[in-house]
Parts: sequence; C-alpha cells; structure tokens
Amino acid sequence: MTPPFPRKSPIADALARAGQPPVAEEASSAAPKPARRTRLWELKDKFHCPVIGTCLPMDELARLARRHSFSGDLRDEFTLHVEAVGWAGSRNPVSEDLQRHLERKYAGHVARFERVPTDAEVLTLWKEHFAHGEVAGPMWAALTHKAASDETRHAVYADVHMLSHQVGAGLAADARRLIFMERQNDALAAALERERRERAAAEAGLHRRIAEQEAELAALRDARTDAAALRERLAAFESGTAMVDMGRRLMSLAASNAQLLASAERARPLEGALKDAEDRAAALARERDDLAAERDALERLLLAGEANEAACDGQCDDCGNRIAGRCVLCVGGRTALLSQYRALAERLGIRLVHHDGGQEESLSRLPDMINGADAVLCPTDCVSHAAYYKLKQHCKRTGKPCLLFKGAGVSGFAVALARLAAGQASIVGTEPMQH
Repeated sequence: MTPPFPRKSPIADALARAGQPPVAEEASSAAPKPARRTRLWELKDKFHCPVIGTCLPMDELARLARRHSFSGDLRDEFTLHVEAVGWAGSRNPVSEDLQRHLERKYAGHVARFERVPTDAEVLTLWKEHFAHGEVAGPMWAALTHKAASDETRHAVYADVHMLSHQVGAGLAADARRLIFMERQNDALAAALERERRERAAAEAGLHRRIAEQEAELAALRDARTDAAALRERLAAFESGTAMVDMGRRLMSLAASNAQLLASAERARPLEGALKDAEDRAAALARERDDLAAERDALERLLLAGEANEAACDGQCDDCGNRIAGRCVLCVGGRTALLSQYRALAERLGIRLVHHDGGQEESLSRLPDMINGADAVLCPTDCVSHAAYYKLKQHCKRTGKPCLLFKGAGVSGFAVALARLAAGQASIVGTEPMQH
C-alpha cells in the first residue's frame, strides 16, 4: 500500500526543519483558535515524525502496517516508520486509524490537558509532564489541543527533539560503560569462580581429614570399651566364676528344652482334632444355612398354596401348587447340589429333569428336553452363554413357561420353585445373563 500521491520524505523534511523557528505568519497570535482539537493530518509535517516515533511503539505500528497492508517489510522498522509518517500527512484510512488509536491510547492525558483552556497553561502542563519523564501521552495531548499555538507546538517539538539527542548520546555512553563493566564483571566472576573452587577443594579436604580423625577416635573408644569387657571376662574365667555360671545356665536350658518337647508331643494330636472340628463346624454351618433357606422357601410355597385354595374355595383346578405332578427341566446350576435339587422337587411332587448347560451334555439334546418338560428353570449365574440363549430362544418360540433367576444354591432353587408354582414363569427373559 503506497501513499495516495508523491510526497517529500517526511524524515528528511523533519530533519531539515528541526530546530528552525516558526515563520512570521505561523507566529501570529492573532489567528483564530479552532473550535475542536487538531487531527493528526492537520498537524504540520514536521510533527508527524516525532508523533509516530514516540507515541506508537513498534509492535503497535507493525499491527497497523499488517492491517493496512503496508508495502514495506514488516521486519524493517525504519521503513514502516517512514511509510506511516507519509500516510499521516493527509486524511486517509491509515491516518484516521492512527487518530482513533492514539485517542484511545492516551485518553487519560487528553482529558487532563482538556481541563486547561489557554495556550500558556497547555505549555505549562507539558513542561510539568516532561520534567517527570512523561513524553508520549502529554506530547499527543499538547500538539492536538485546540488552544495550543504554533509556538507551543514548536516548544514541544524542540523538547522532544533535544531529548532524542540526549537519549542517543546517553545510550552510546551507557553502552560503552556497559561493555567495560561486562568485561570487568566477567574477569571478577572468573576470579571468584576460581577462588570458590579452590576453597571448595580445601573445605572438602578438611572435611575428609575431620571424618578420618573422628573415625579413628571412635575406633579407639570402641577398642578401649572392648578391652575393658575382655579384662572383666578374663578375670571371671581365671576365678572360675564364669564356668560355674555357664554350667547352671546349660542345665536350665536343657530342662526347659525337655519341657518344650513334651508339650509339643502332647499338642500334635490336639491340633489335628481342632482342625477336624473346625472343618466339621464349617460344613454343619453351610448345611444349616441351606436347610434354613430351603425351609423358608417351602414355607412361602405352602403359604402361597393355602392362600390360593382359600381364594377359590376349592372350586377350580388352578389352585394350590400349579406344578405338582408336572415335569420341570433345570438347565445349569451346581452339579454338586443336584441331589438336593431333586429332593426338594420330590417333596413338592415335581419330577425334576436336569441338563448341565453344555458342560458334559450336548446342547443338541436341549430342545427335545424342553419340549418334554412342562416348565423350565435356569439359574443365570451358573449356566453357559450358549445354553442360556438357546433355551431362551426355544422357550420364546414354543411358548414354554420359563423362569430365569439368580442364585444357584438350594435356597435360590427353592424360591424359583415357589415362583414357578405361583405362575410367575410366563415371561421369558426377566433375568439378565450374569456371566
């Protein structure tokens, strides 16, 4: 993006006129004052360079250049500065964007300067800020103040111009001093590092010597203690006291050992008997629990049968135990409890048929066994997946009453029989697979 018309280099123009007093017509104090603050493009060309260079940091200038597609290289700060100064000389999208940005950025200084109405007060306020090192915001507020005269603007320009020279000279001197001090600092740091290493080595050697001497001192103390104990033991041996004490201790240990051996011999049979008793107690407890669960299930079954008989007063064939005299197929379950399953079913007048769910028996026999039974029971936590899905599918297809339940123990089986007797096996799949 290039300026709308060729213009003289603003840098050259600013440098050419730096420090020149204003011409006679500019110095006229009789010129009418504007009714509003001066815009950026309304300032004289010589003010654009210090305004852009001082009030607009390079990161903000780079964002402006990127937003308006400056023609210069974004990494070349001087080129961006010159192009921005060129755009500031007339009203255009770039200068308007600059005007808005500087107004927002220095709104506080602008408001402070707007509180003074005269040109002299503007210059006085600028001098106060300048003396305290505030330049960018006060400069923008002073240059664009509606009461500021050309003389005041020139004074602000001159102060900033001379400050740039002083800062440049100071930076050069500071740079030379910094180089000298860095070299001196490097030399001192190297000497300090050498001294630190030498001192560390000396301290390490001293610590080693101290540790060695402390170890020698501890060894001497231990040796002195051991020597005293050995002298006491030697005196006891020489006097015969030690031998008498050893004989007594040996006799006492032998007697204690004999007592322990006898106690161990007596305890062995008792340990075996205790283990057998614990095993029997555990088996009896399990049997007691199974019998209690079986009793509870049978009581519920009998109560359900009595309730049904009382409800129909014996006038229908569907009262009492609905599966008495029927054939029930049990698929899965615990093989070790099969005899108890059968005994429980026989008490209820049920003929129980069992299929192990594919562990040893073939699943191909399962459909025929289902067809031959009046109802099907299946503990879902003790059956294979294949048998579960096969019997579920076959019972659904044939309408065979099927009860799926959790709990393959005797109590769970008894509860399942009670539910089956109460007619709760008409829905297939009420219990999810539990594997």
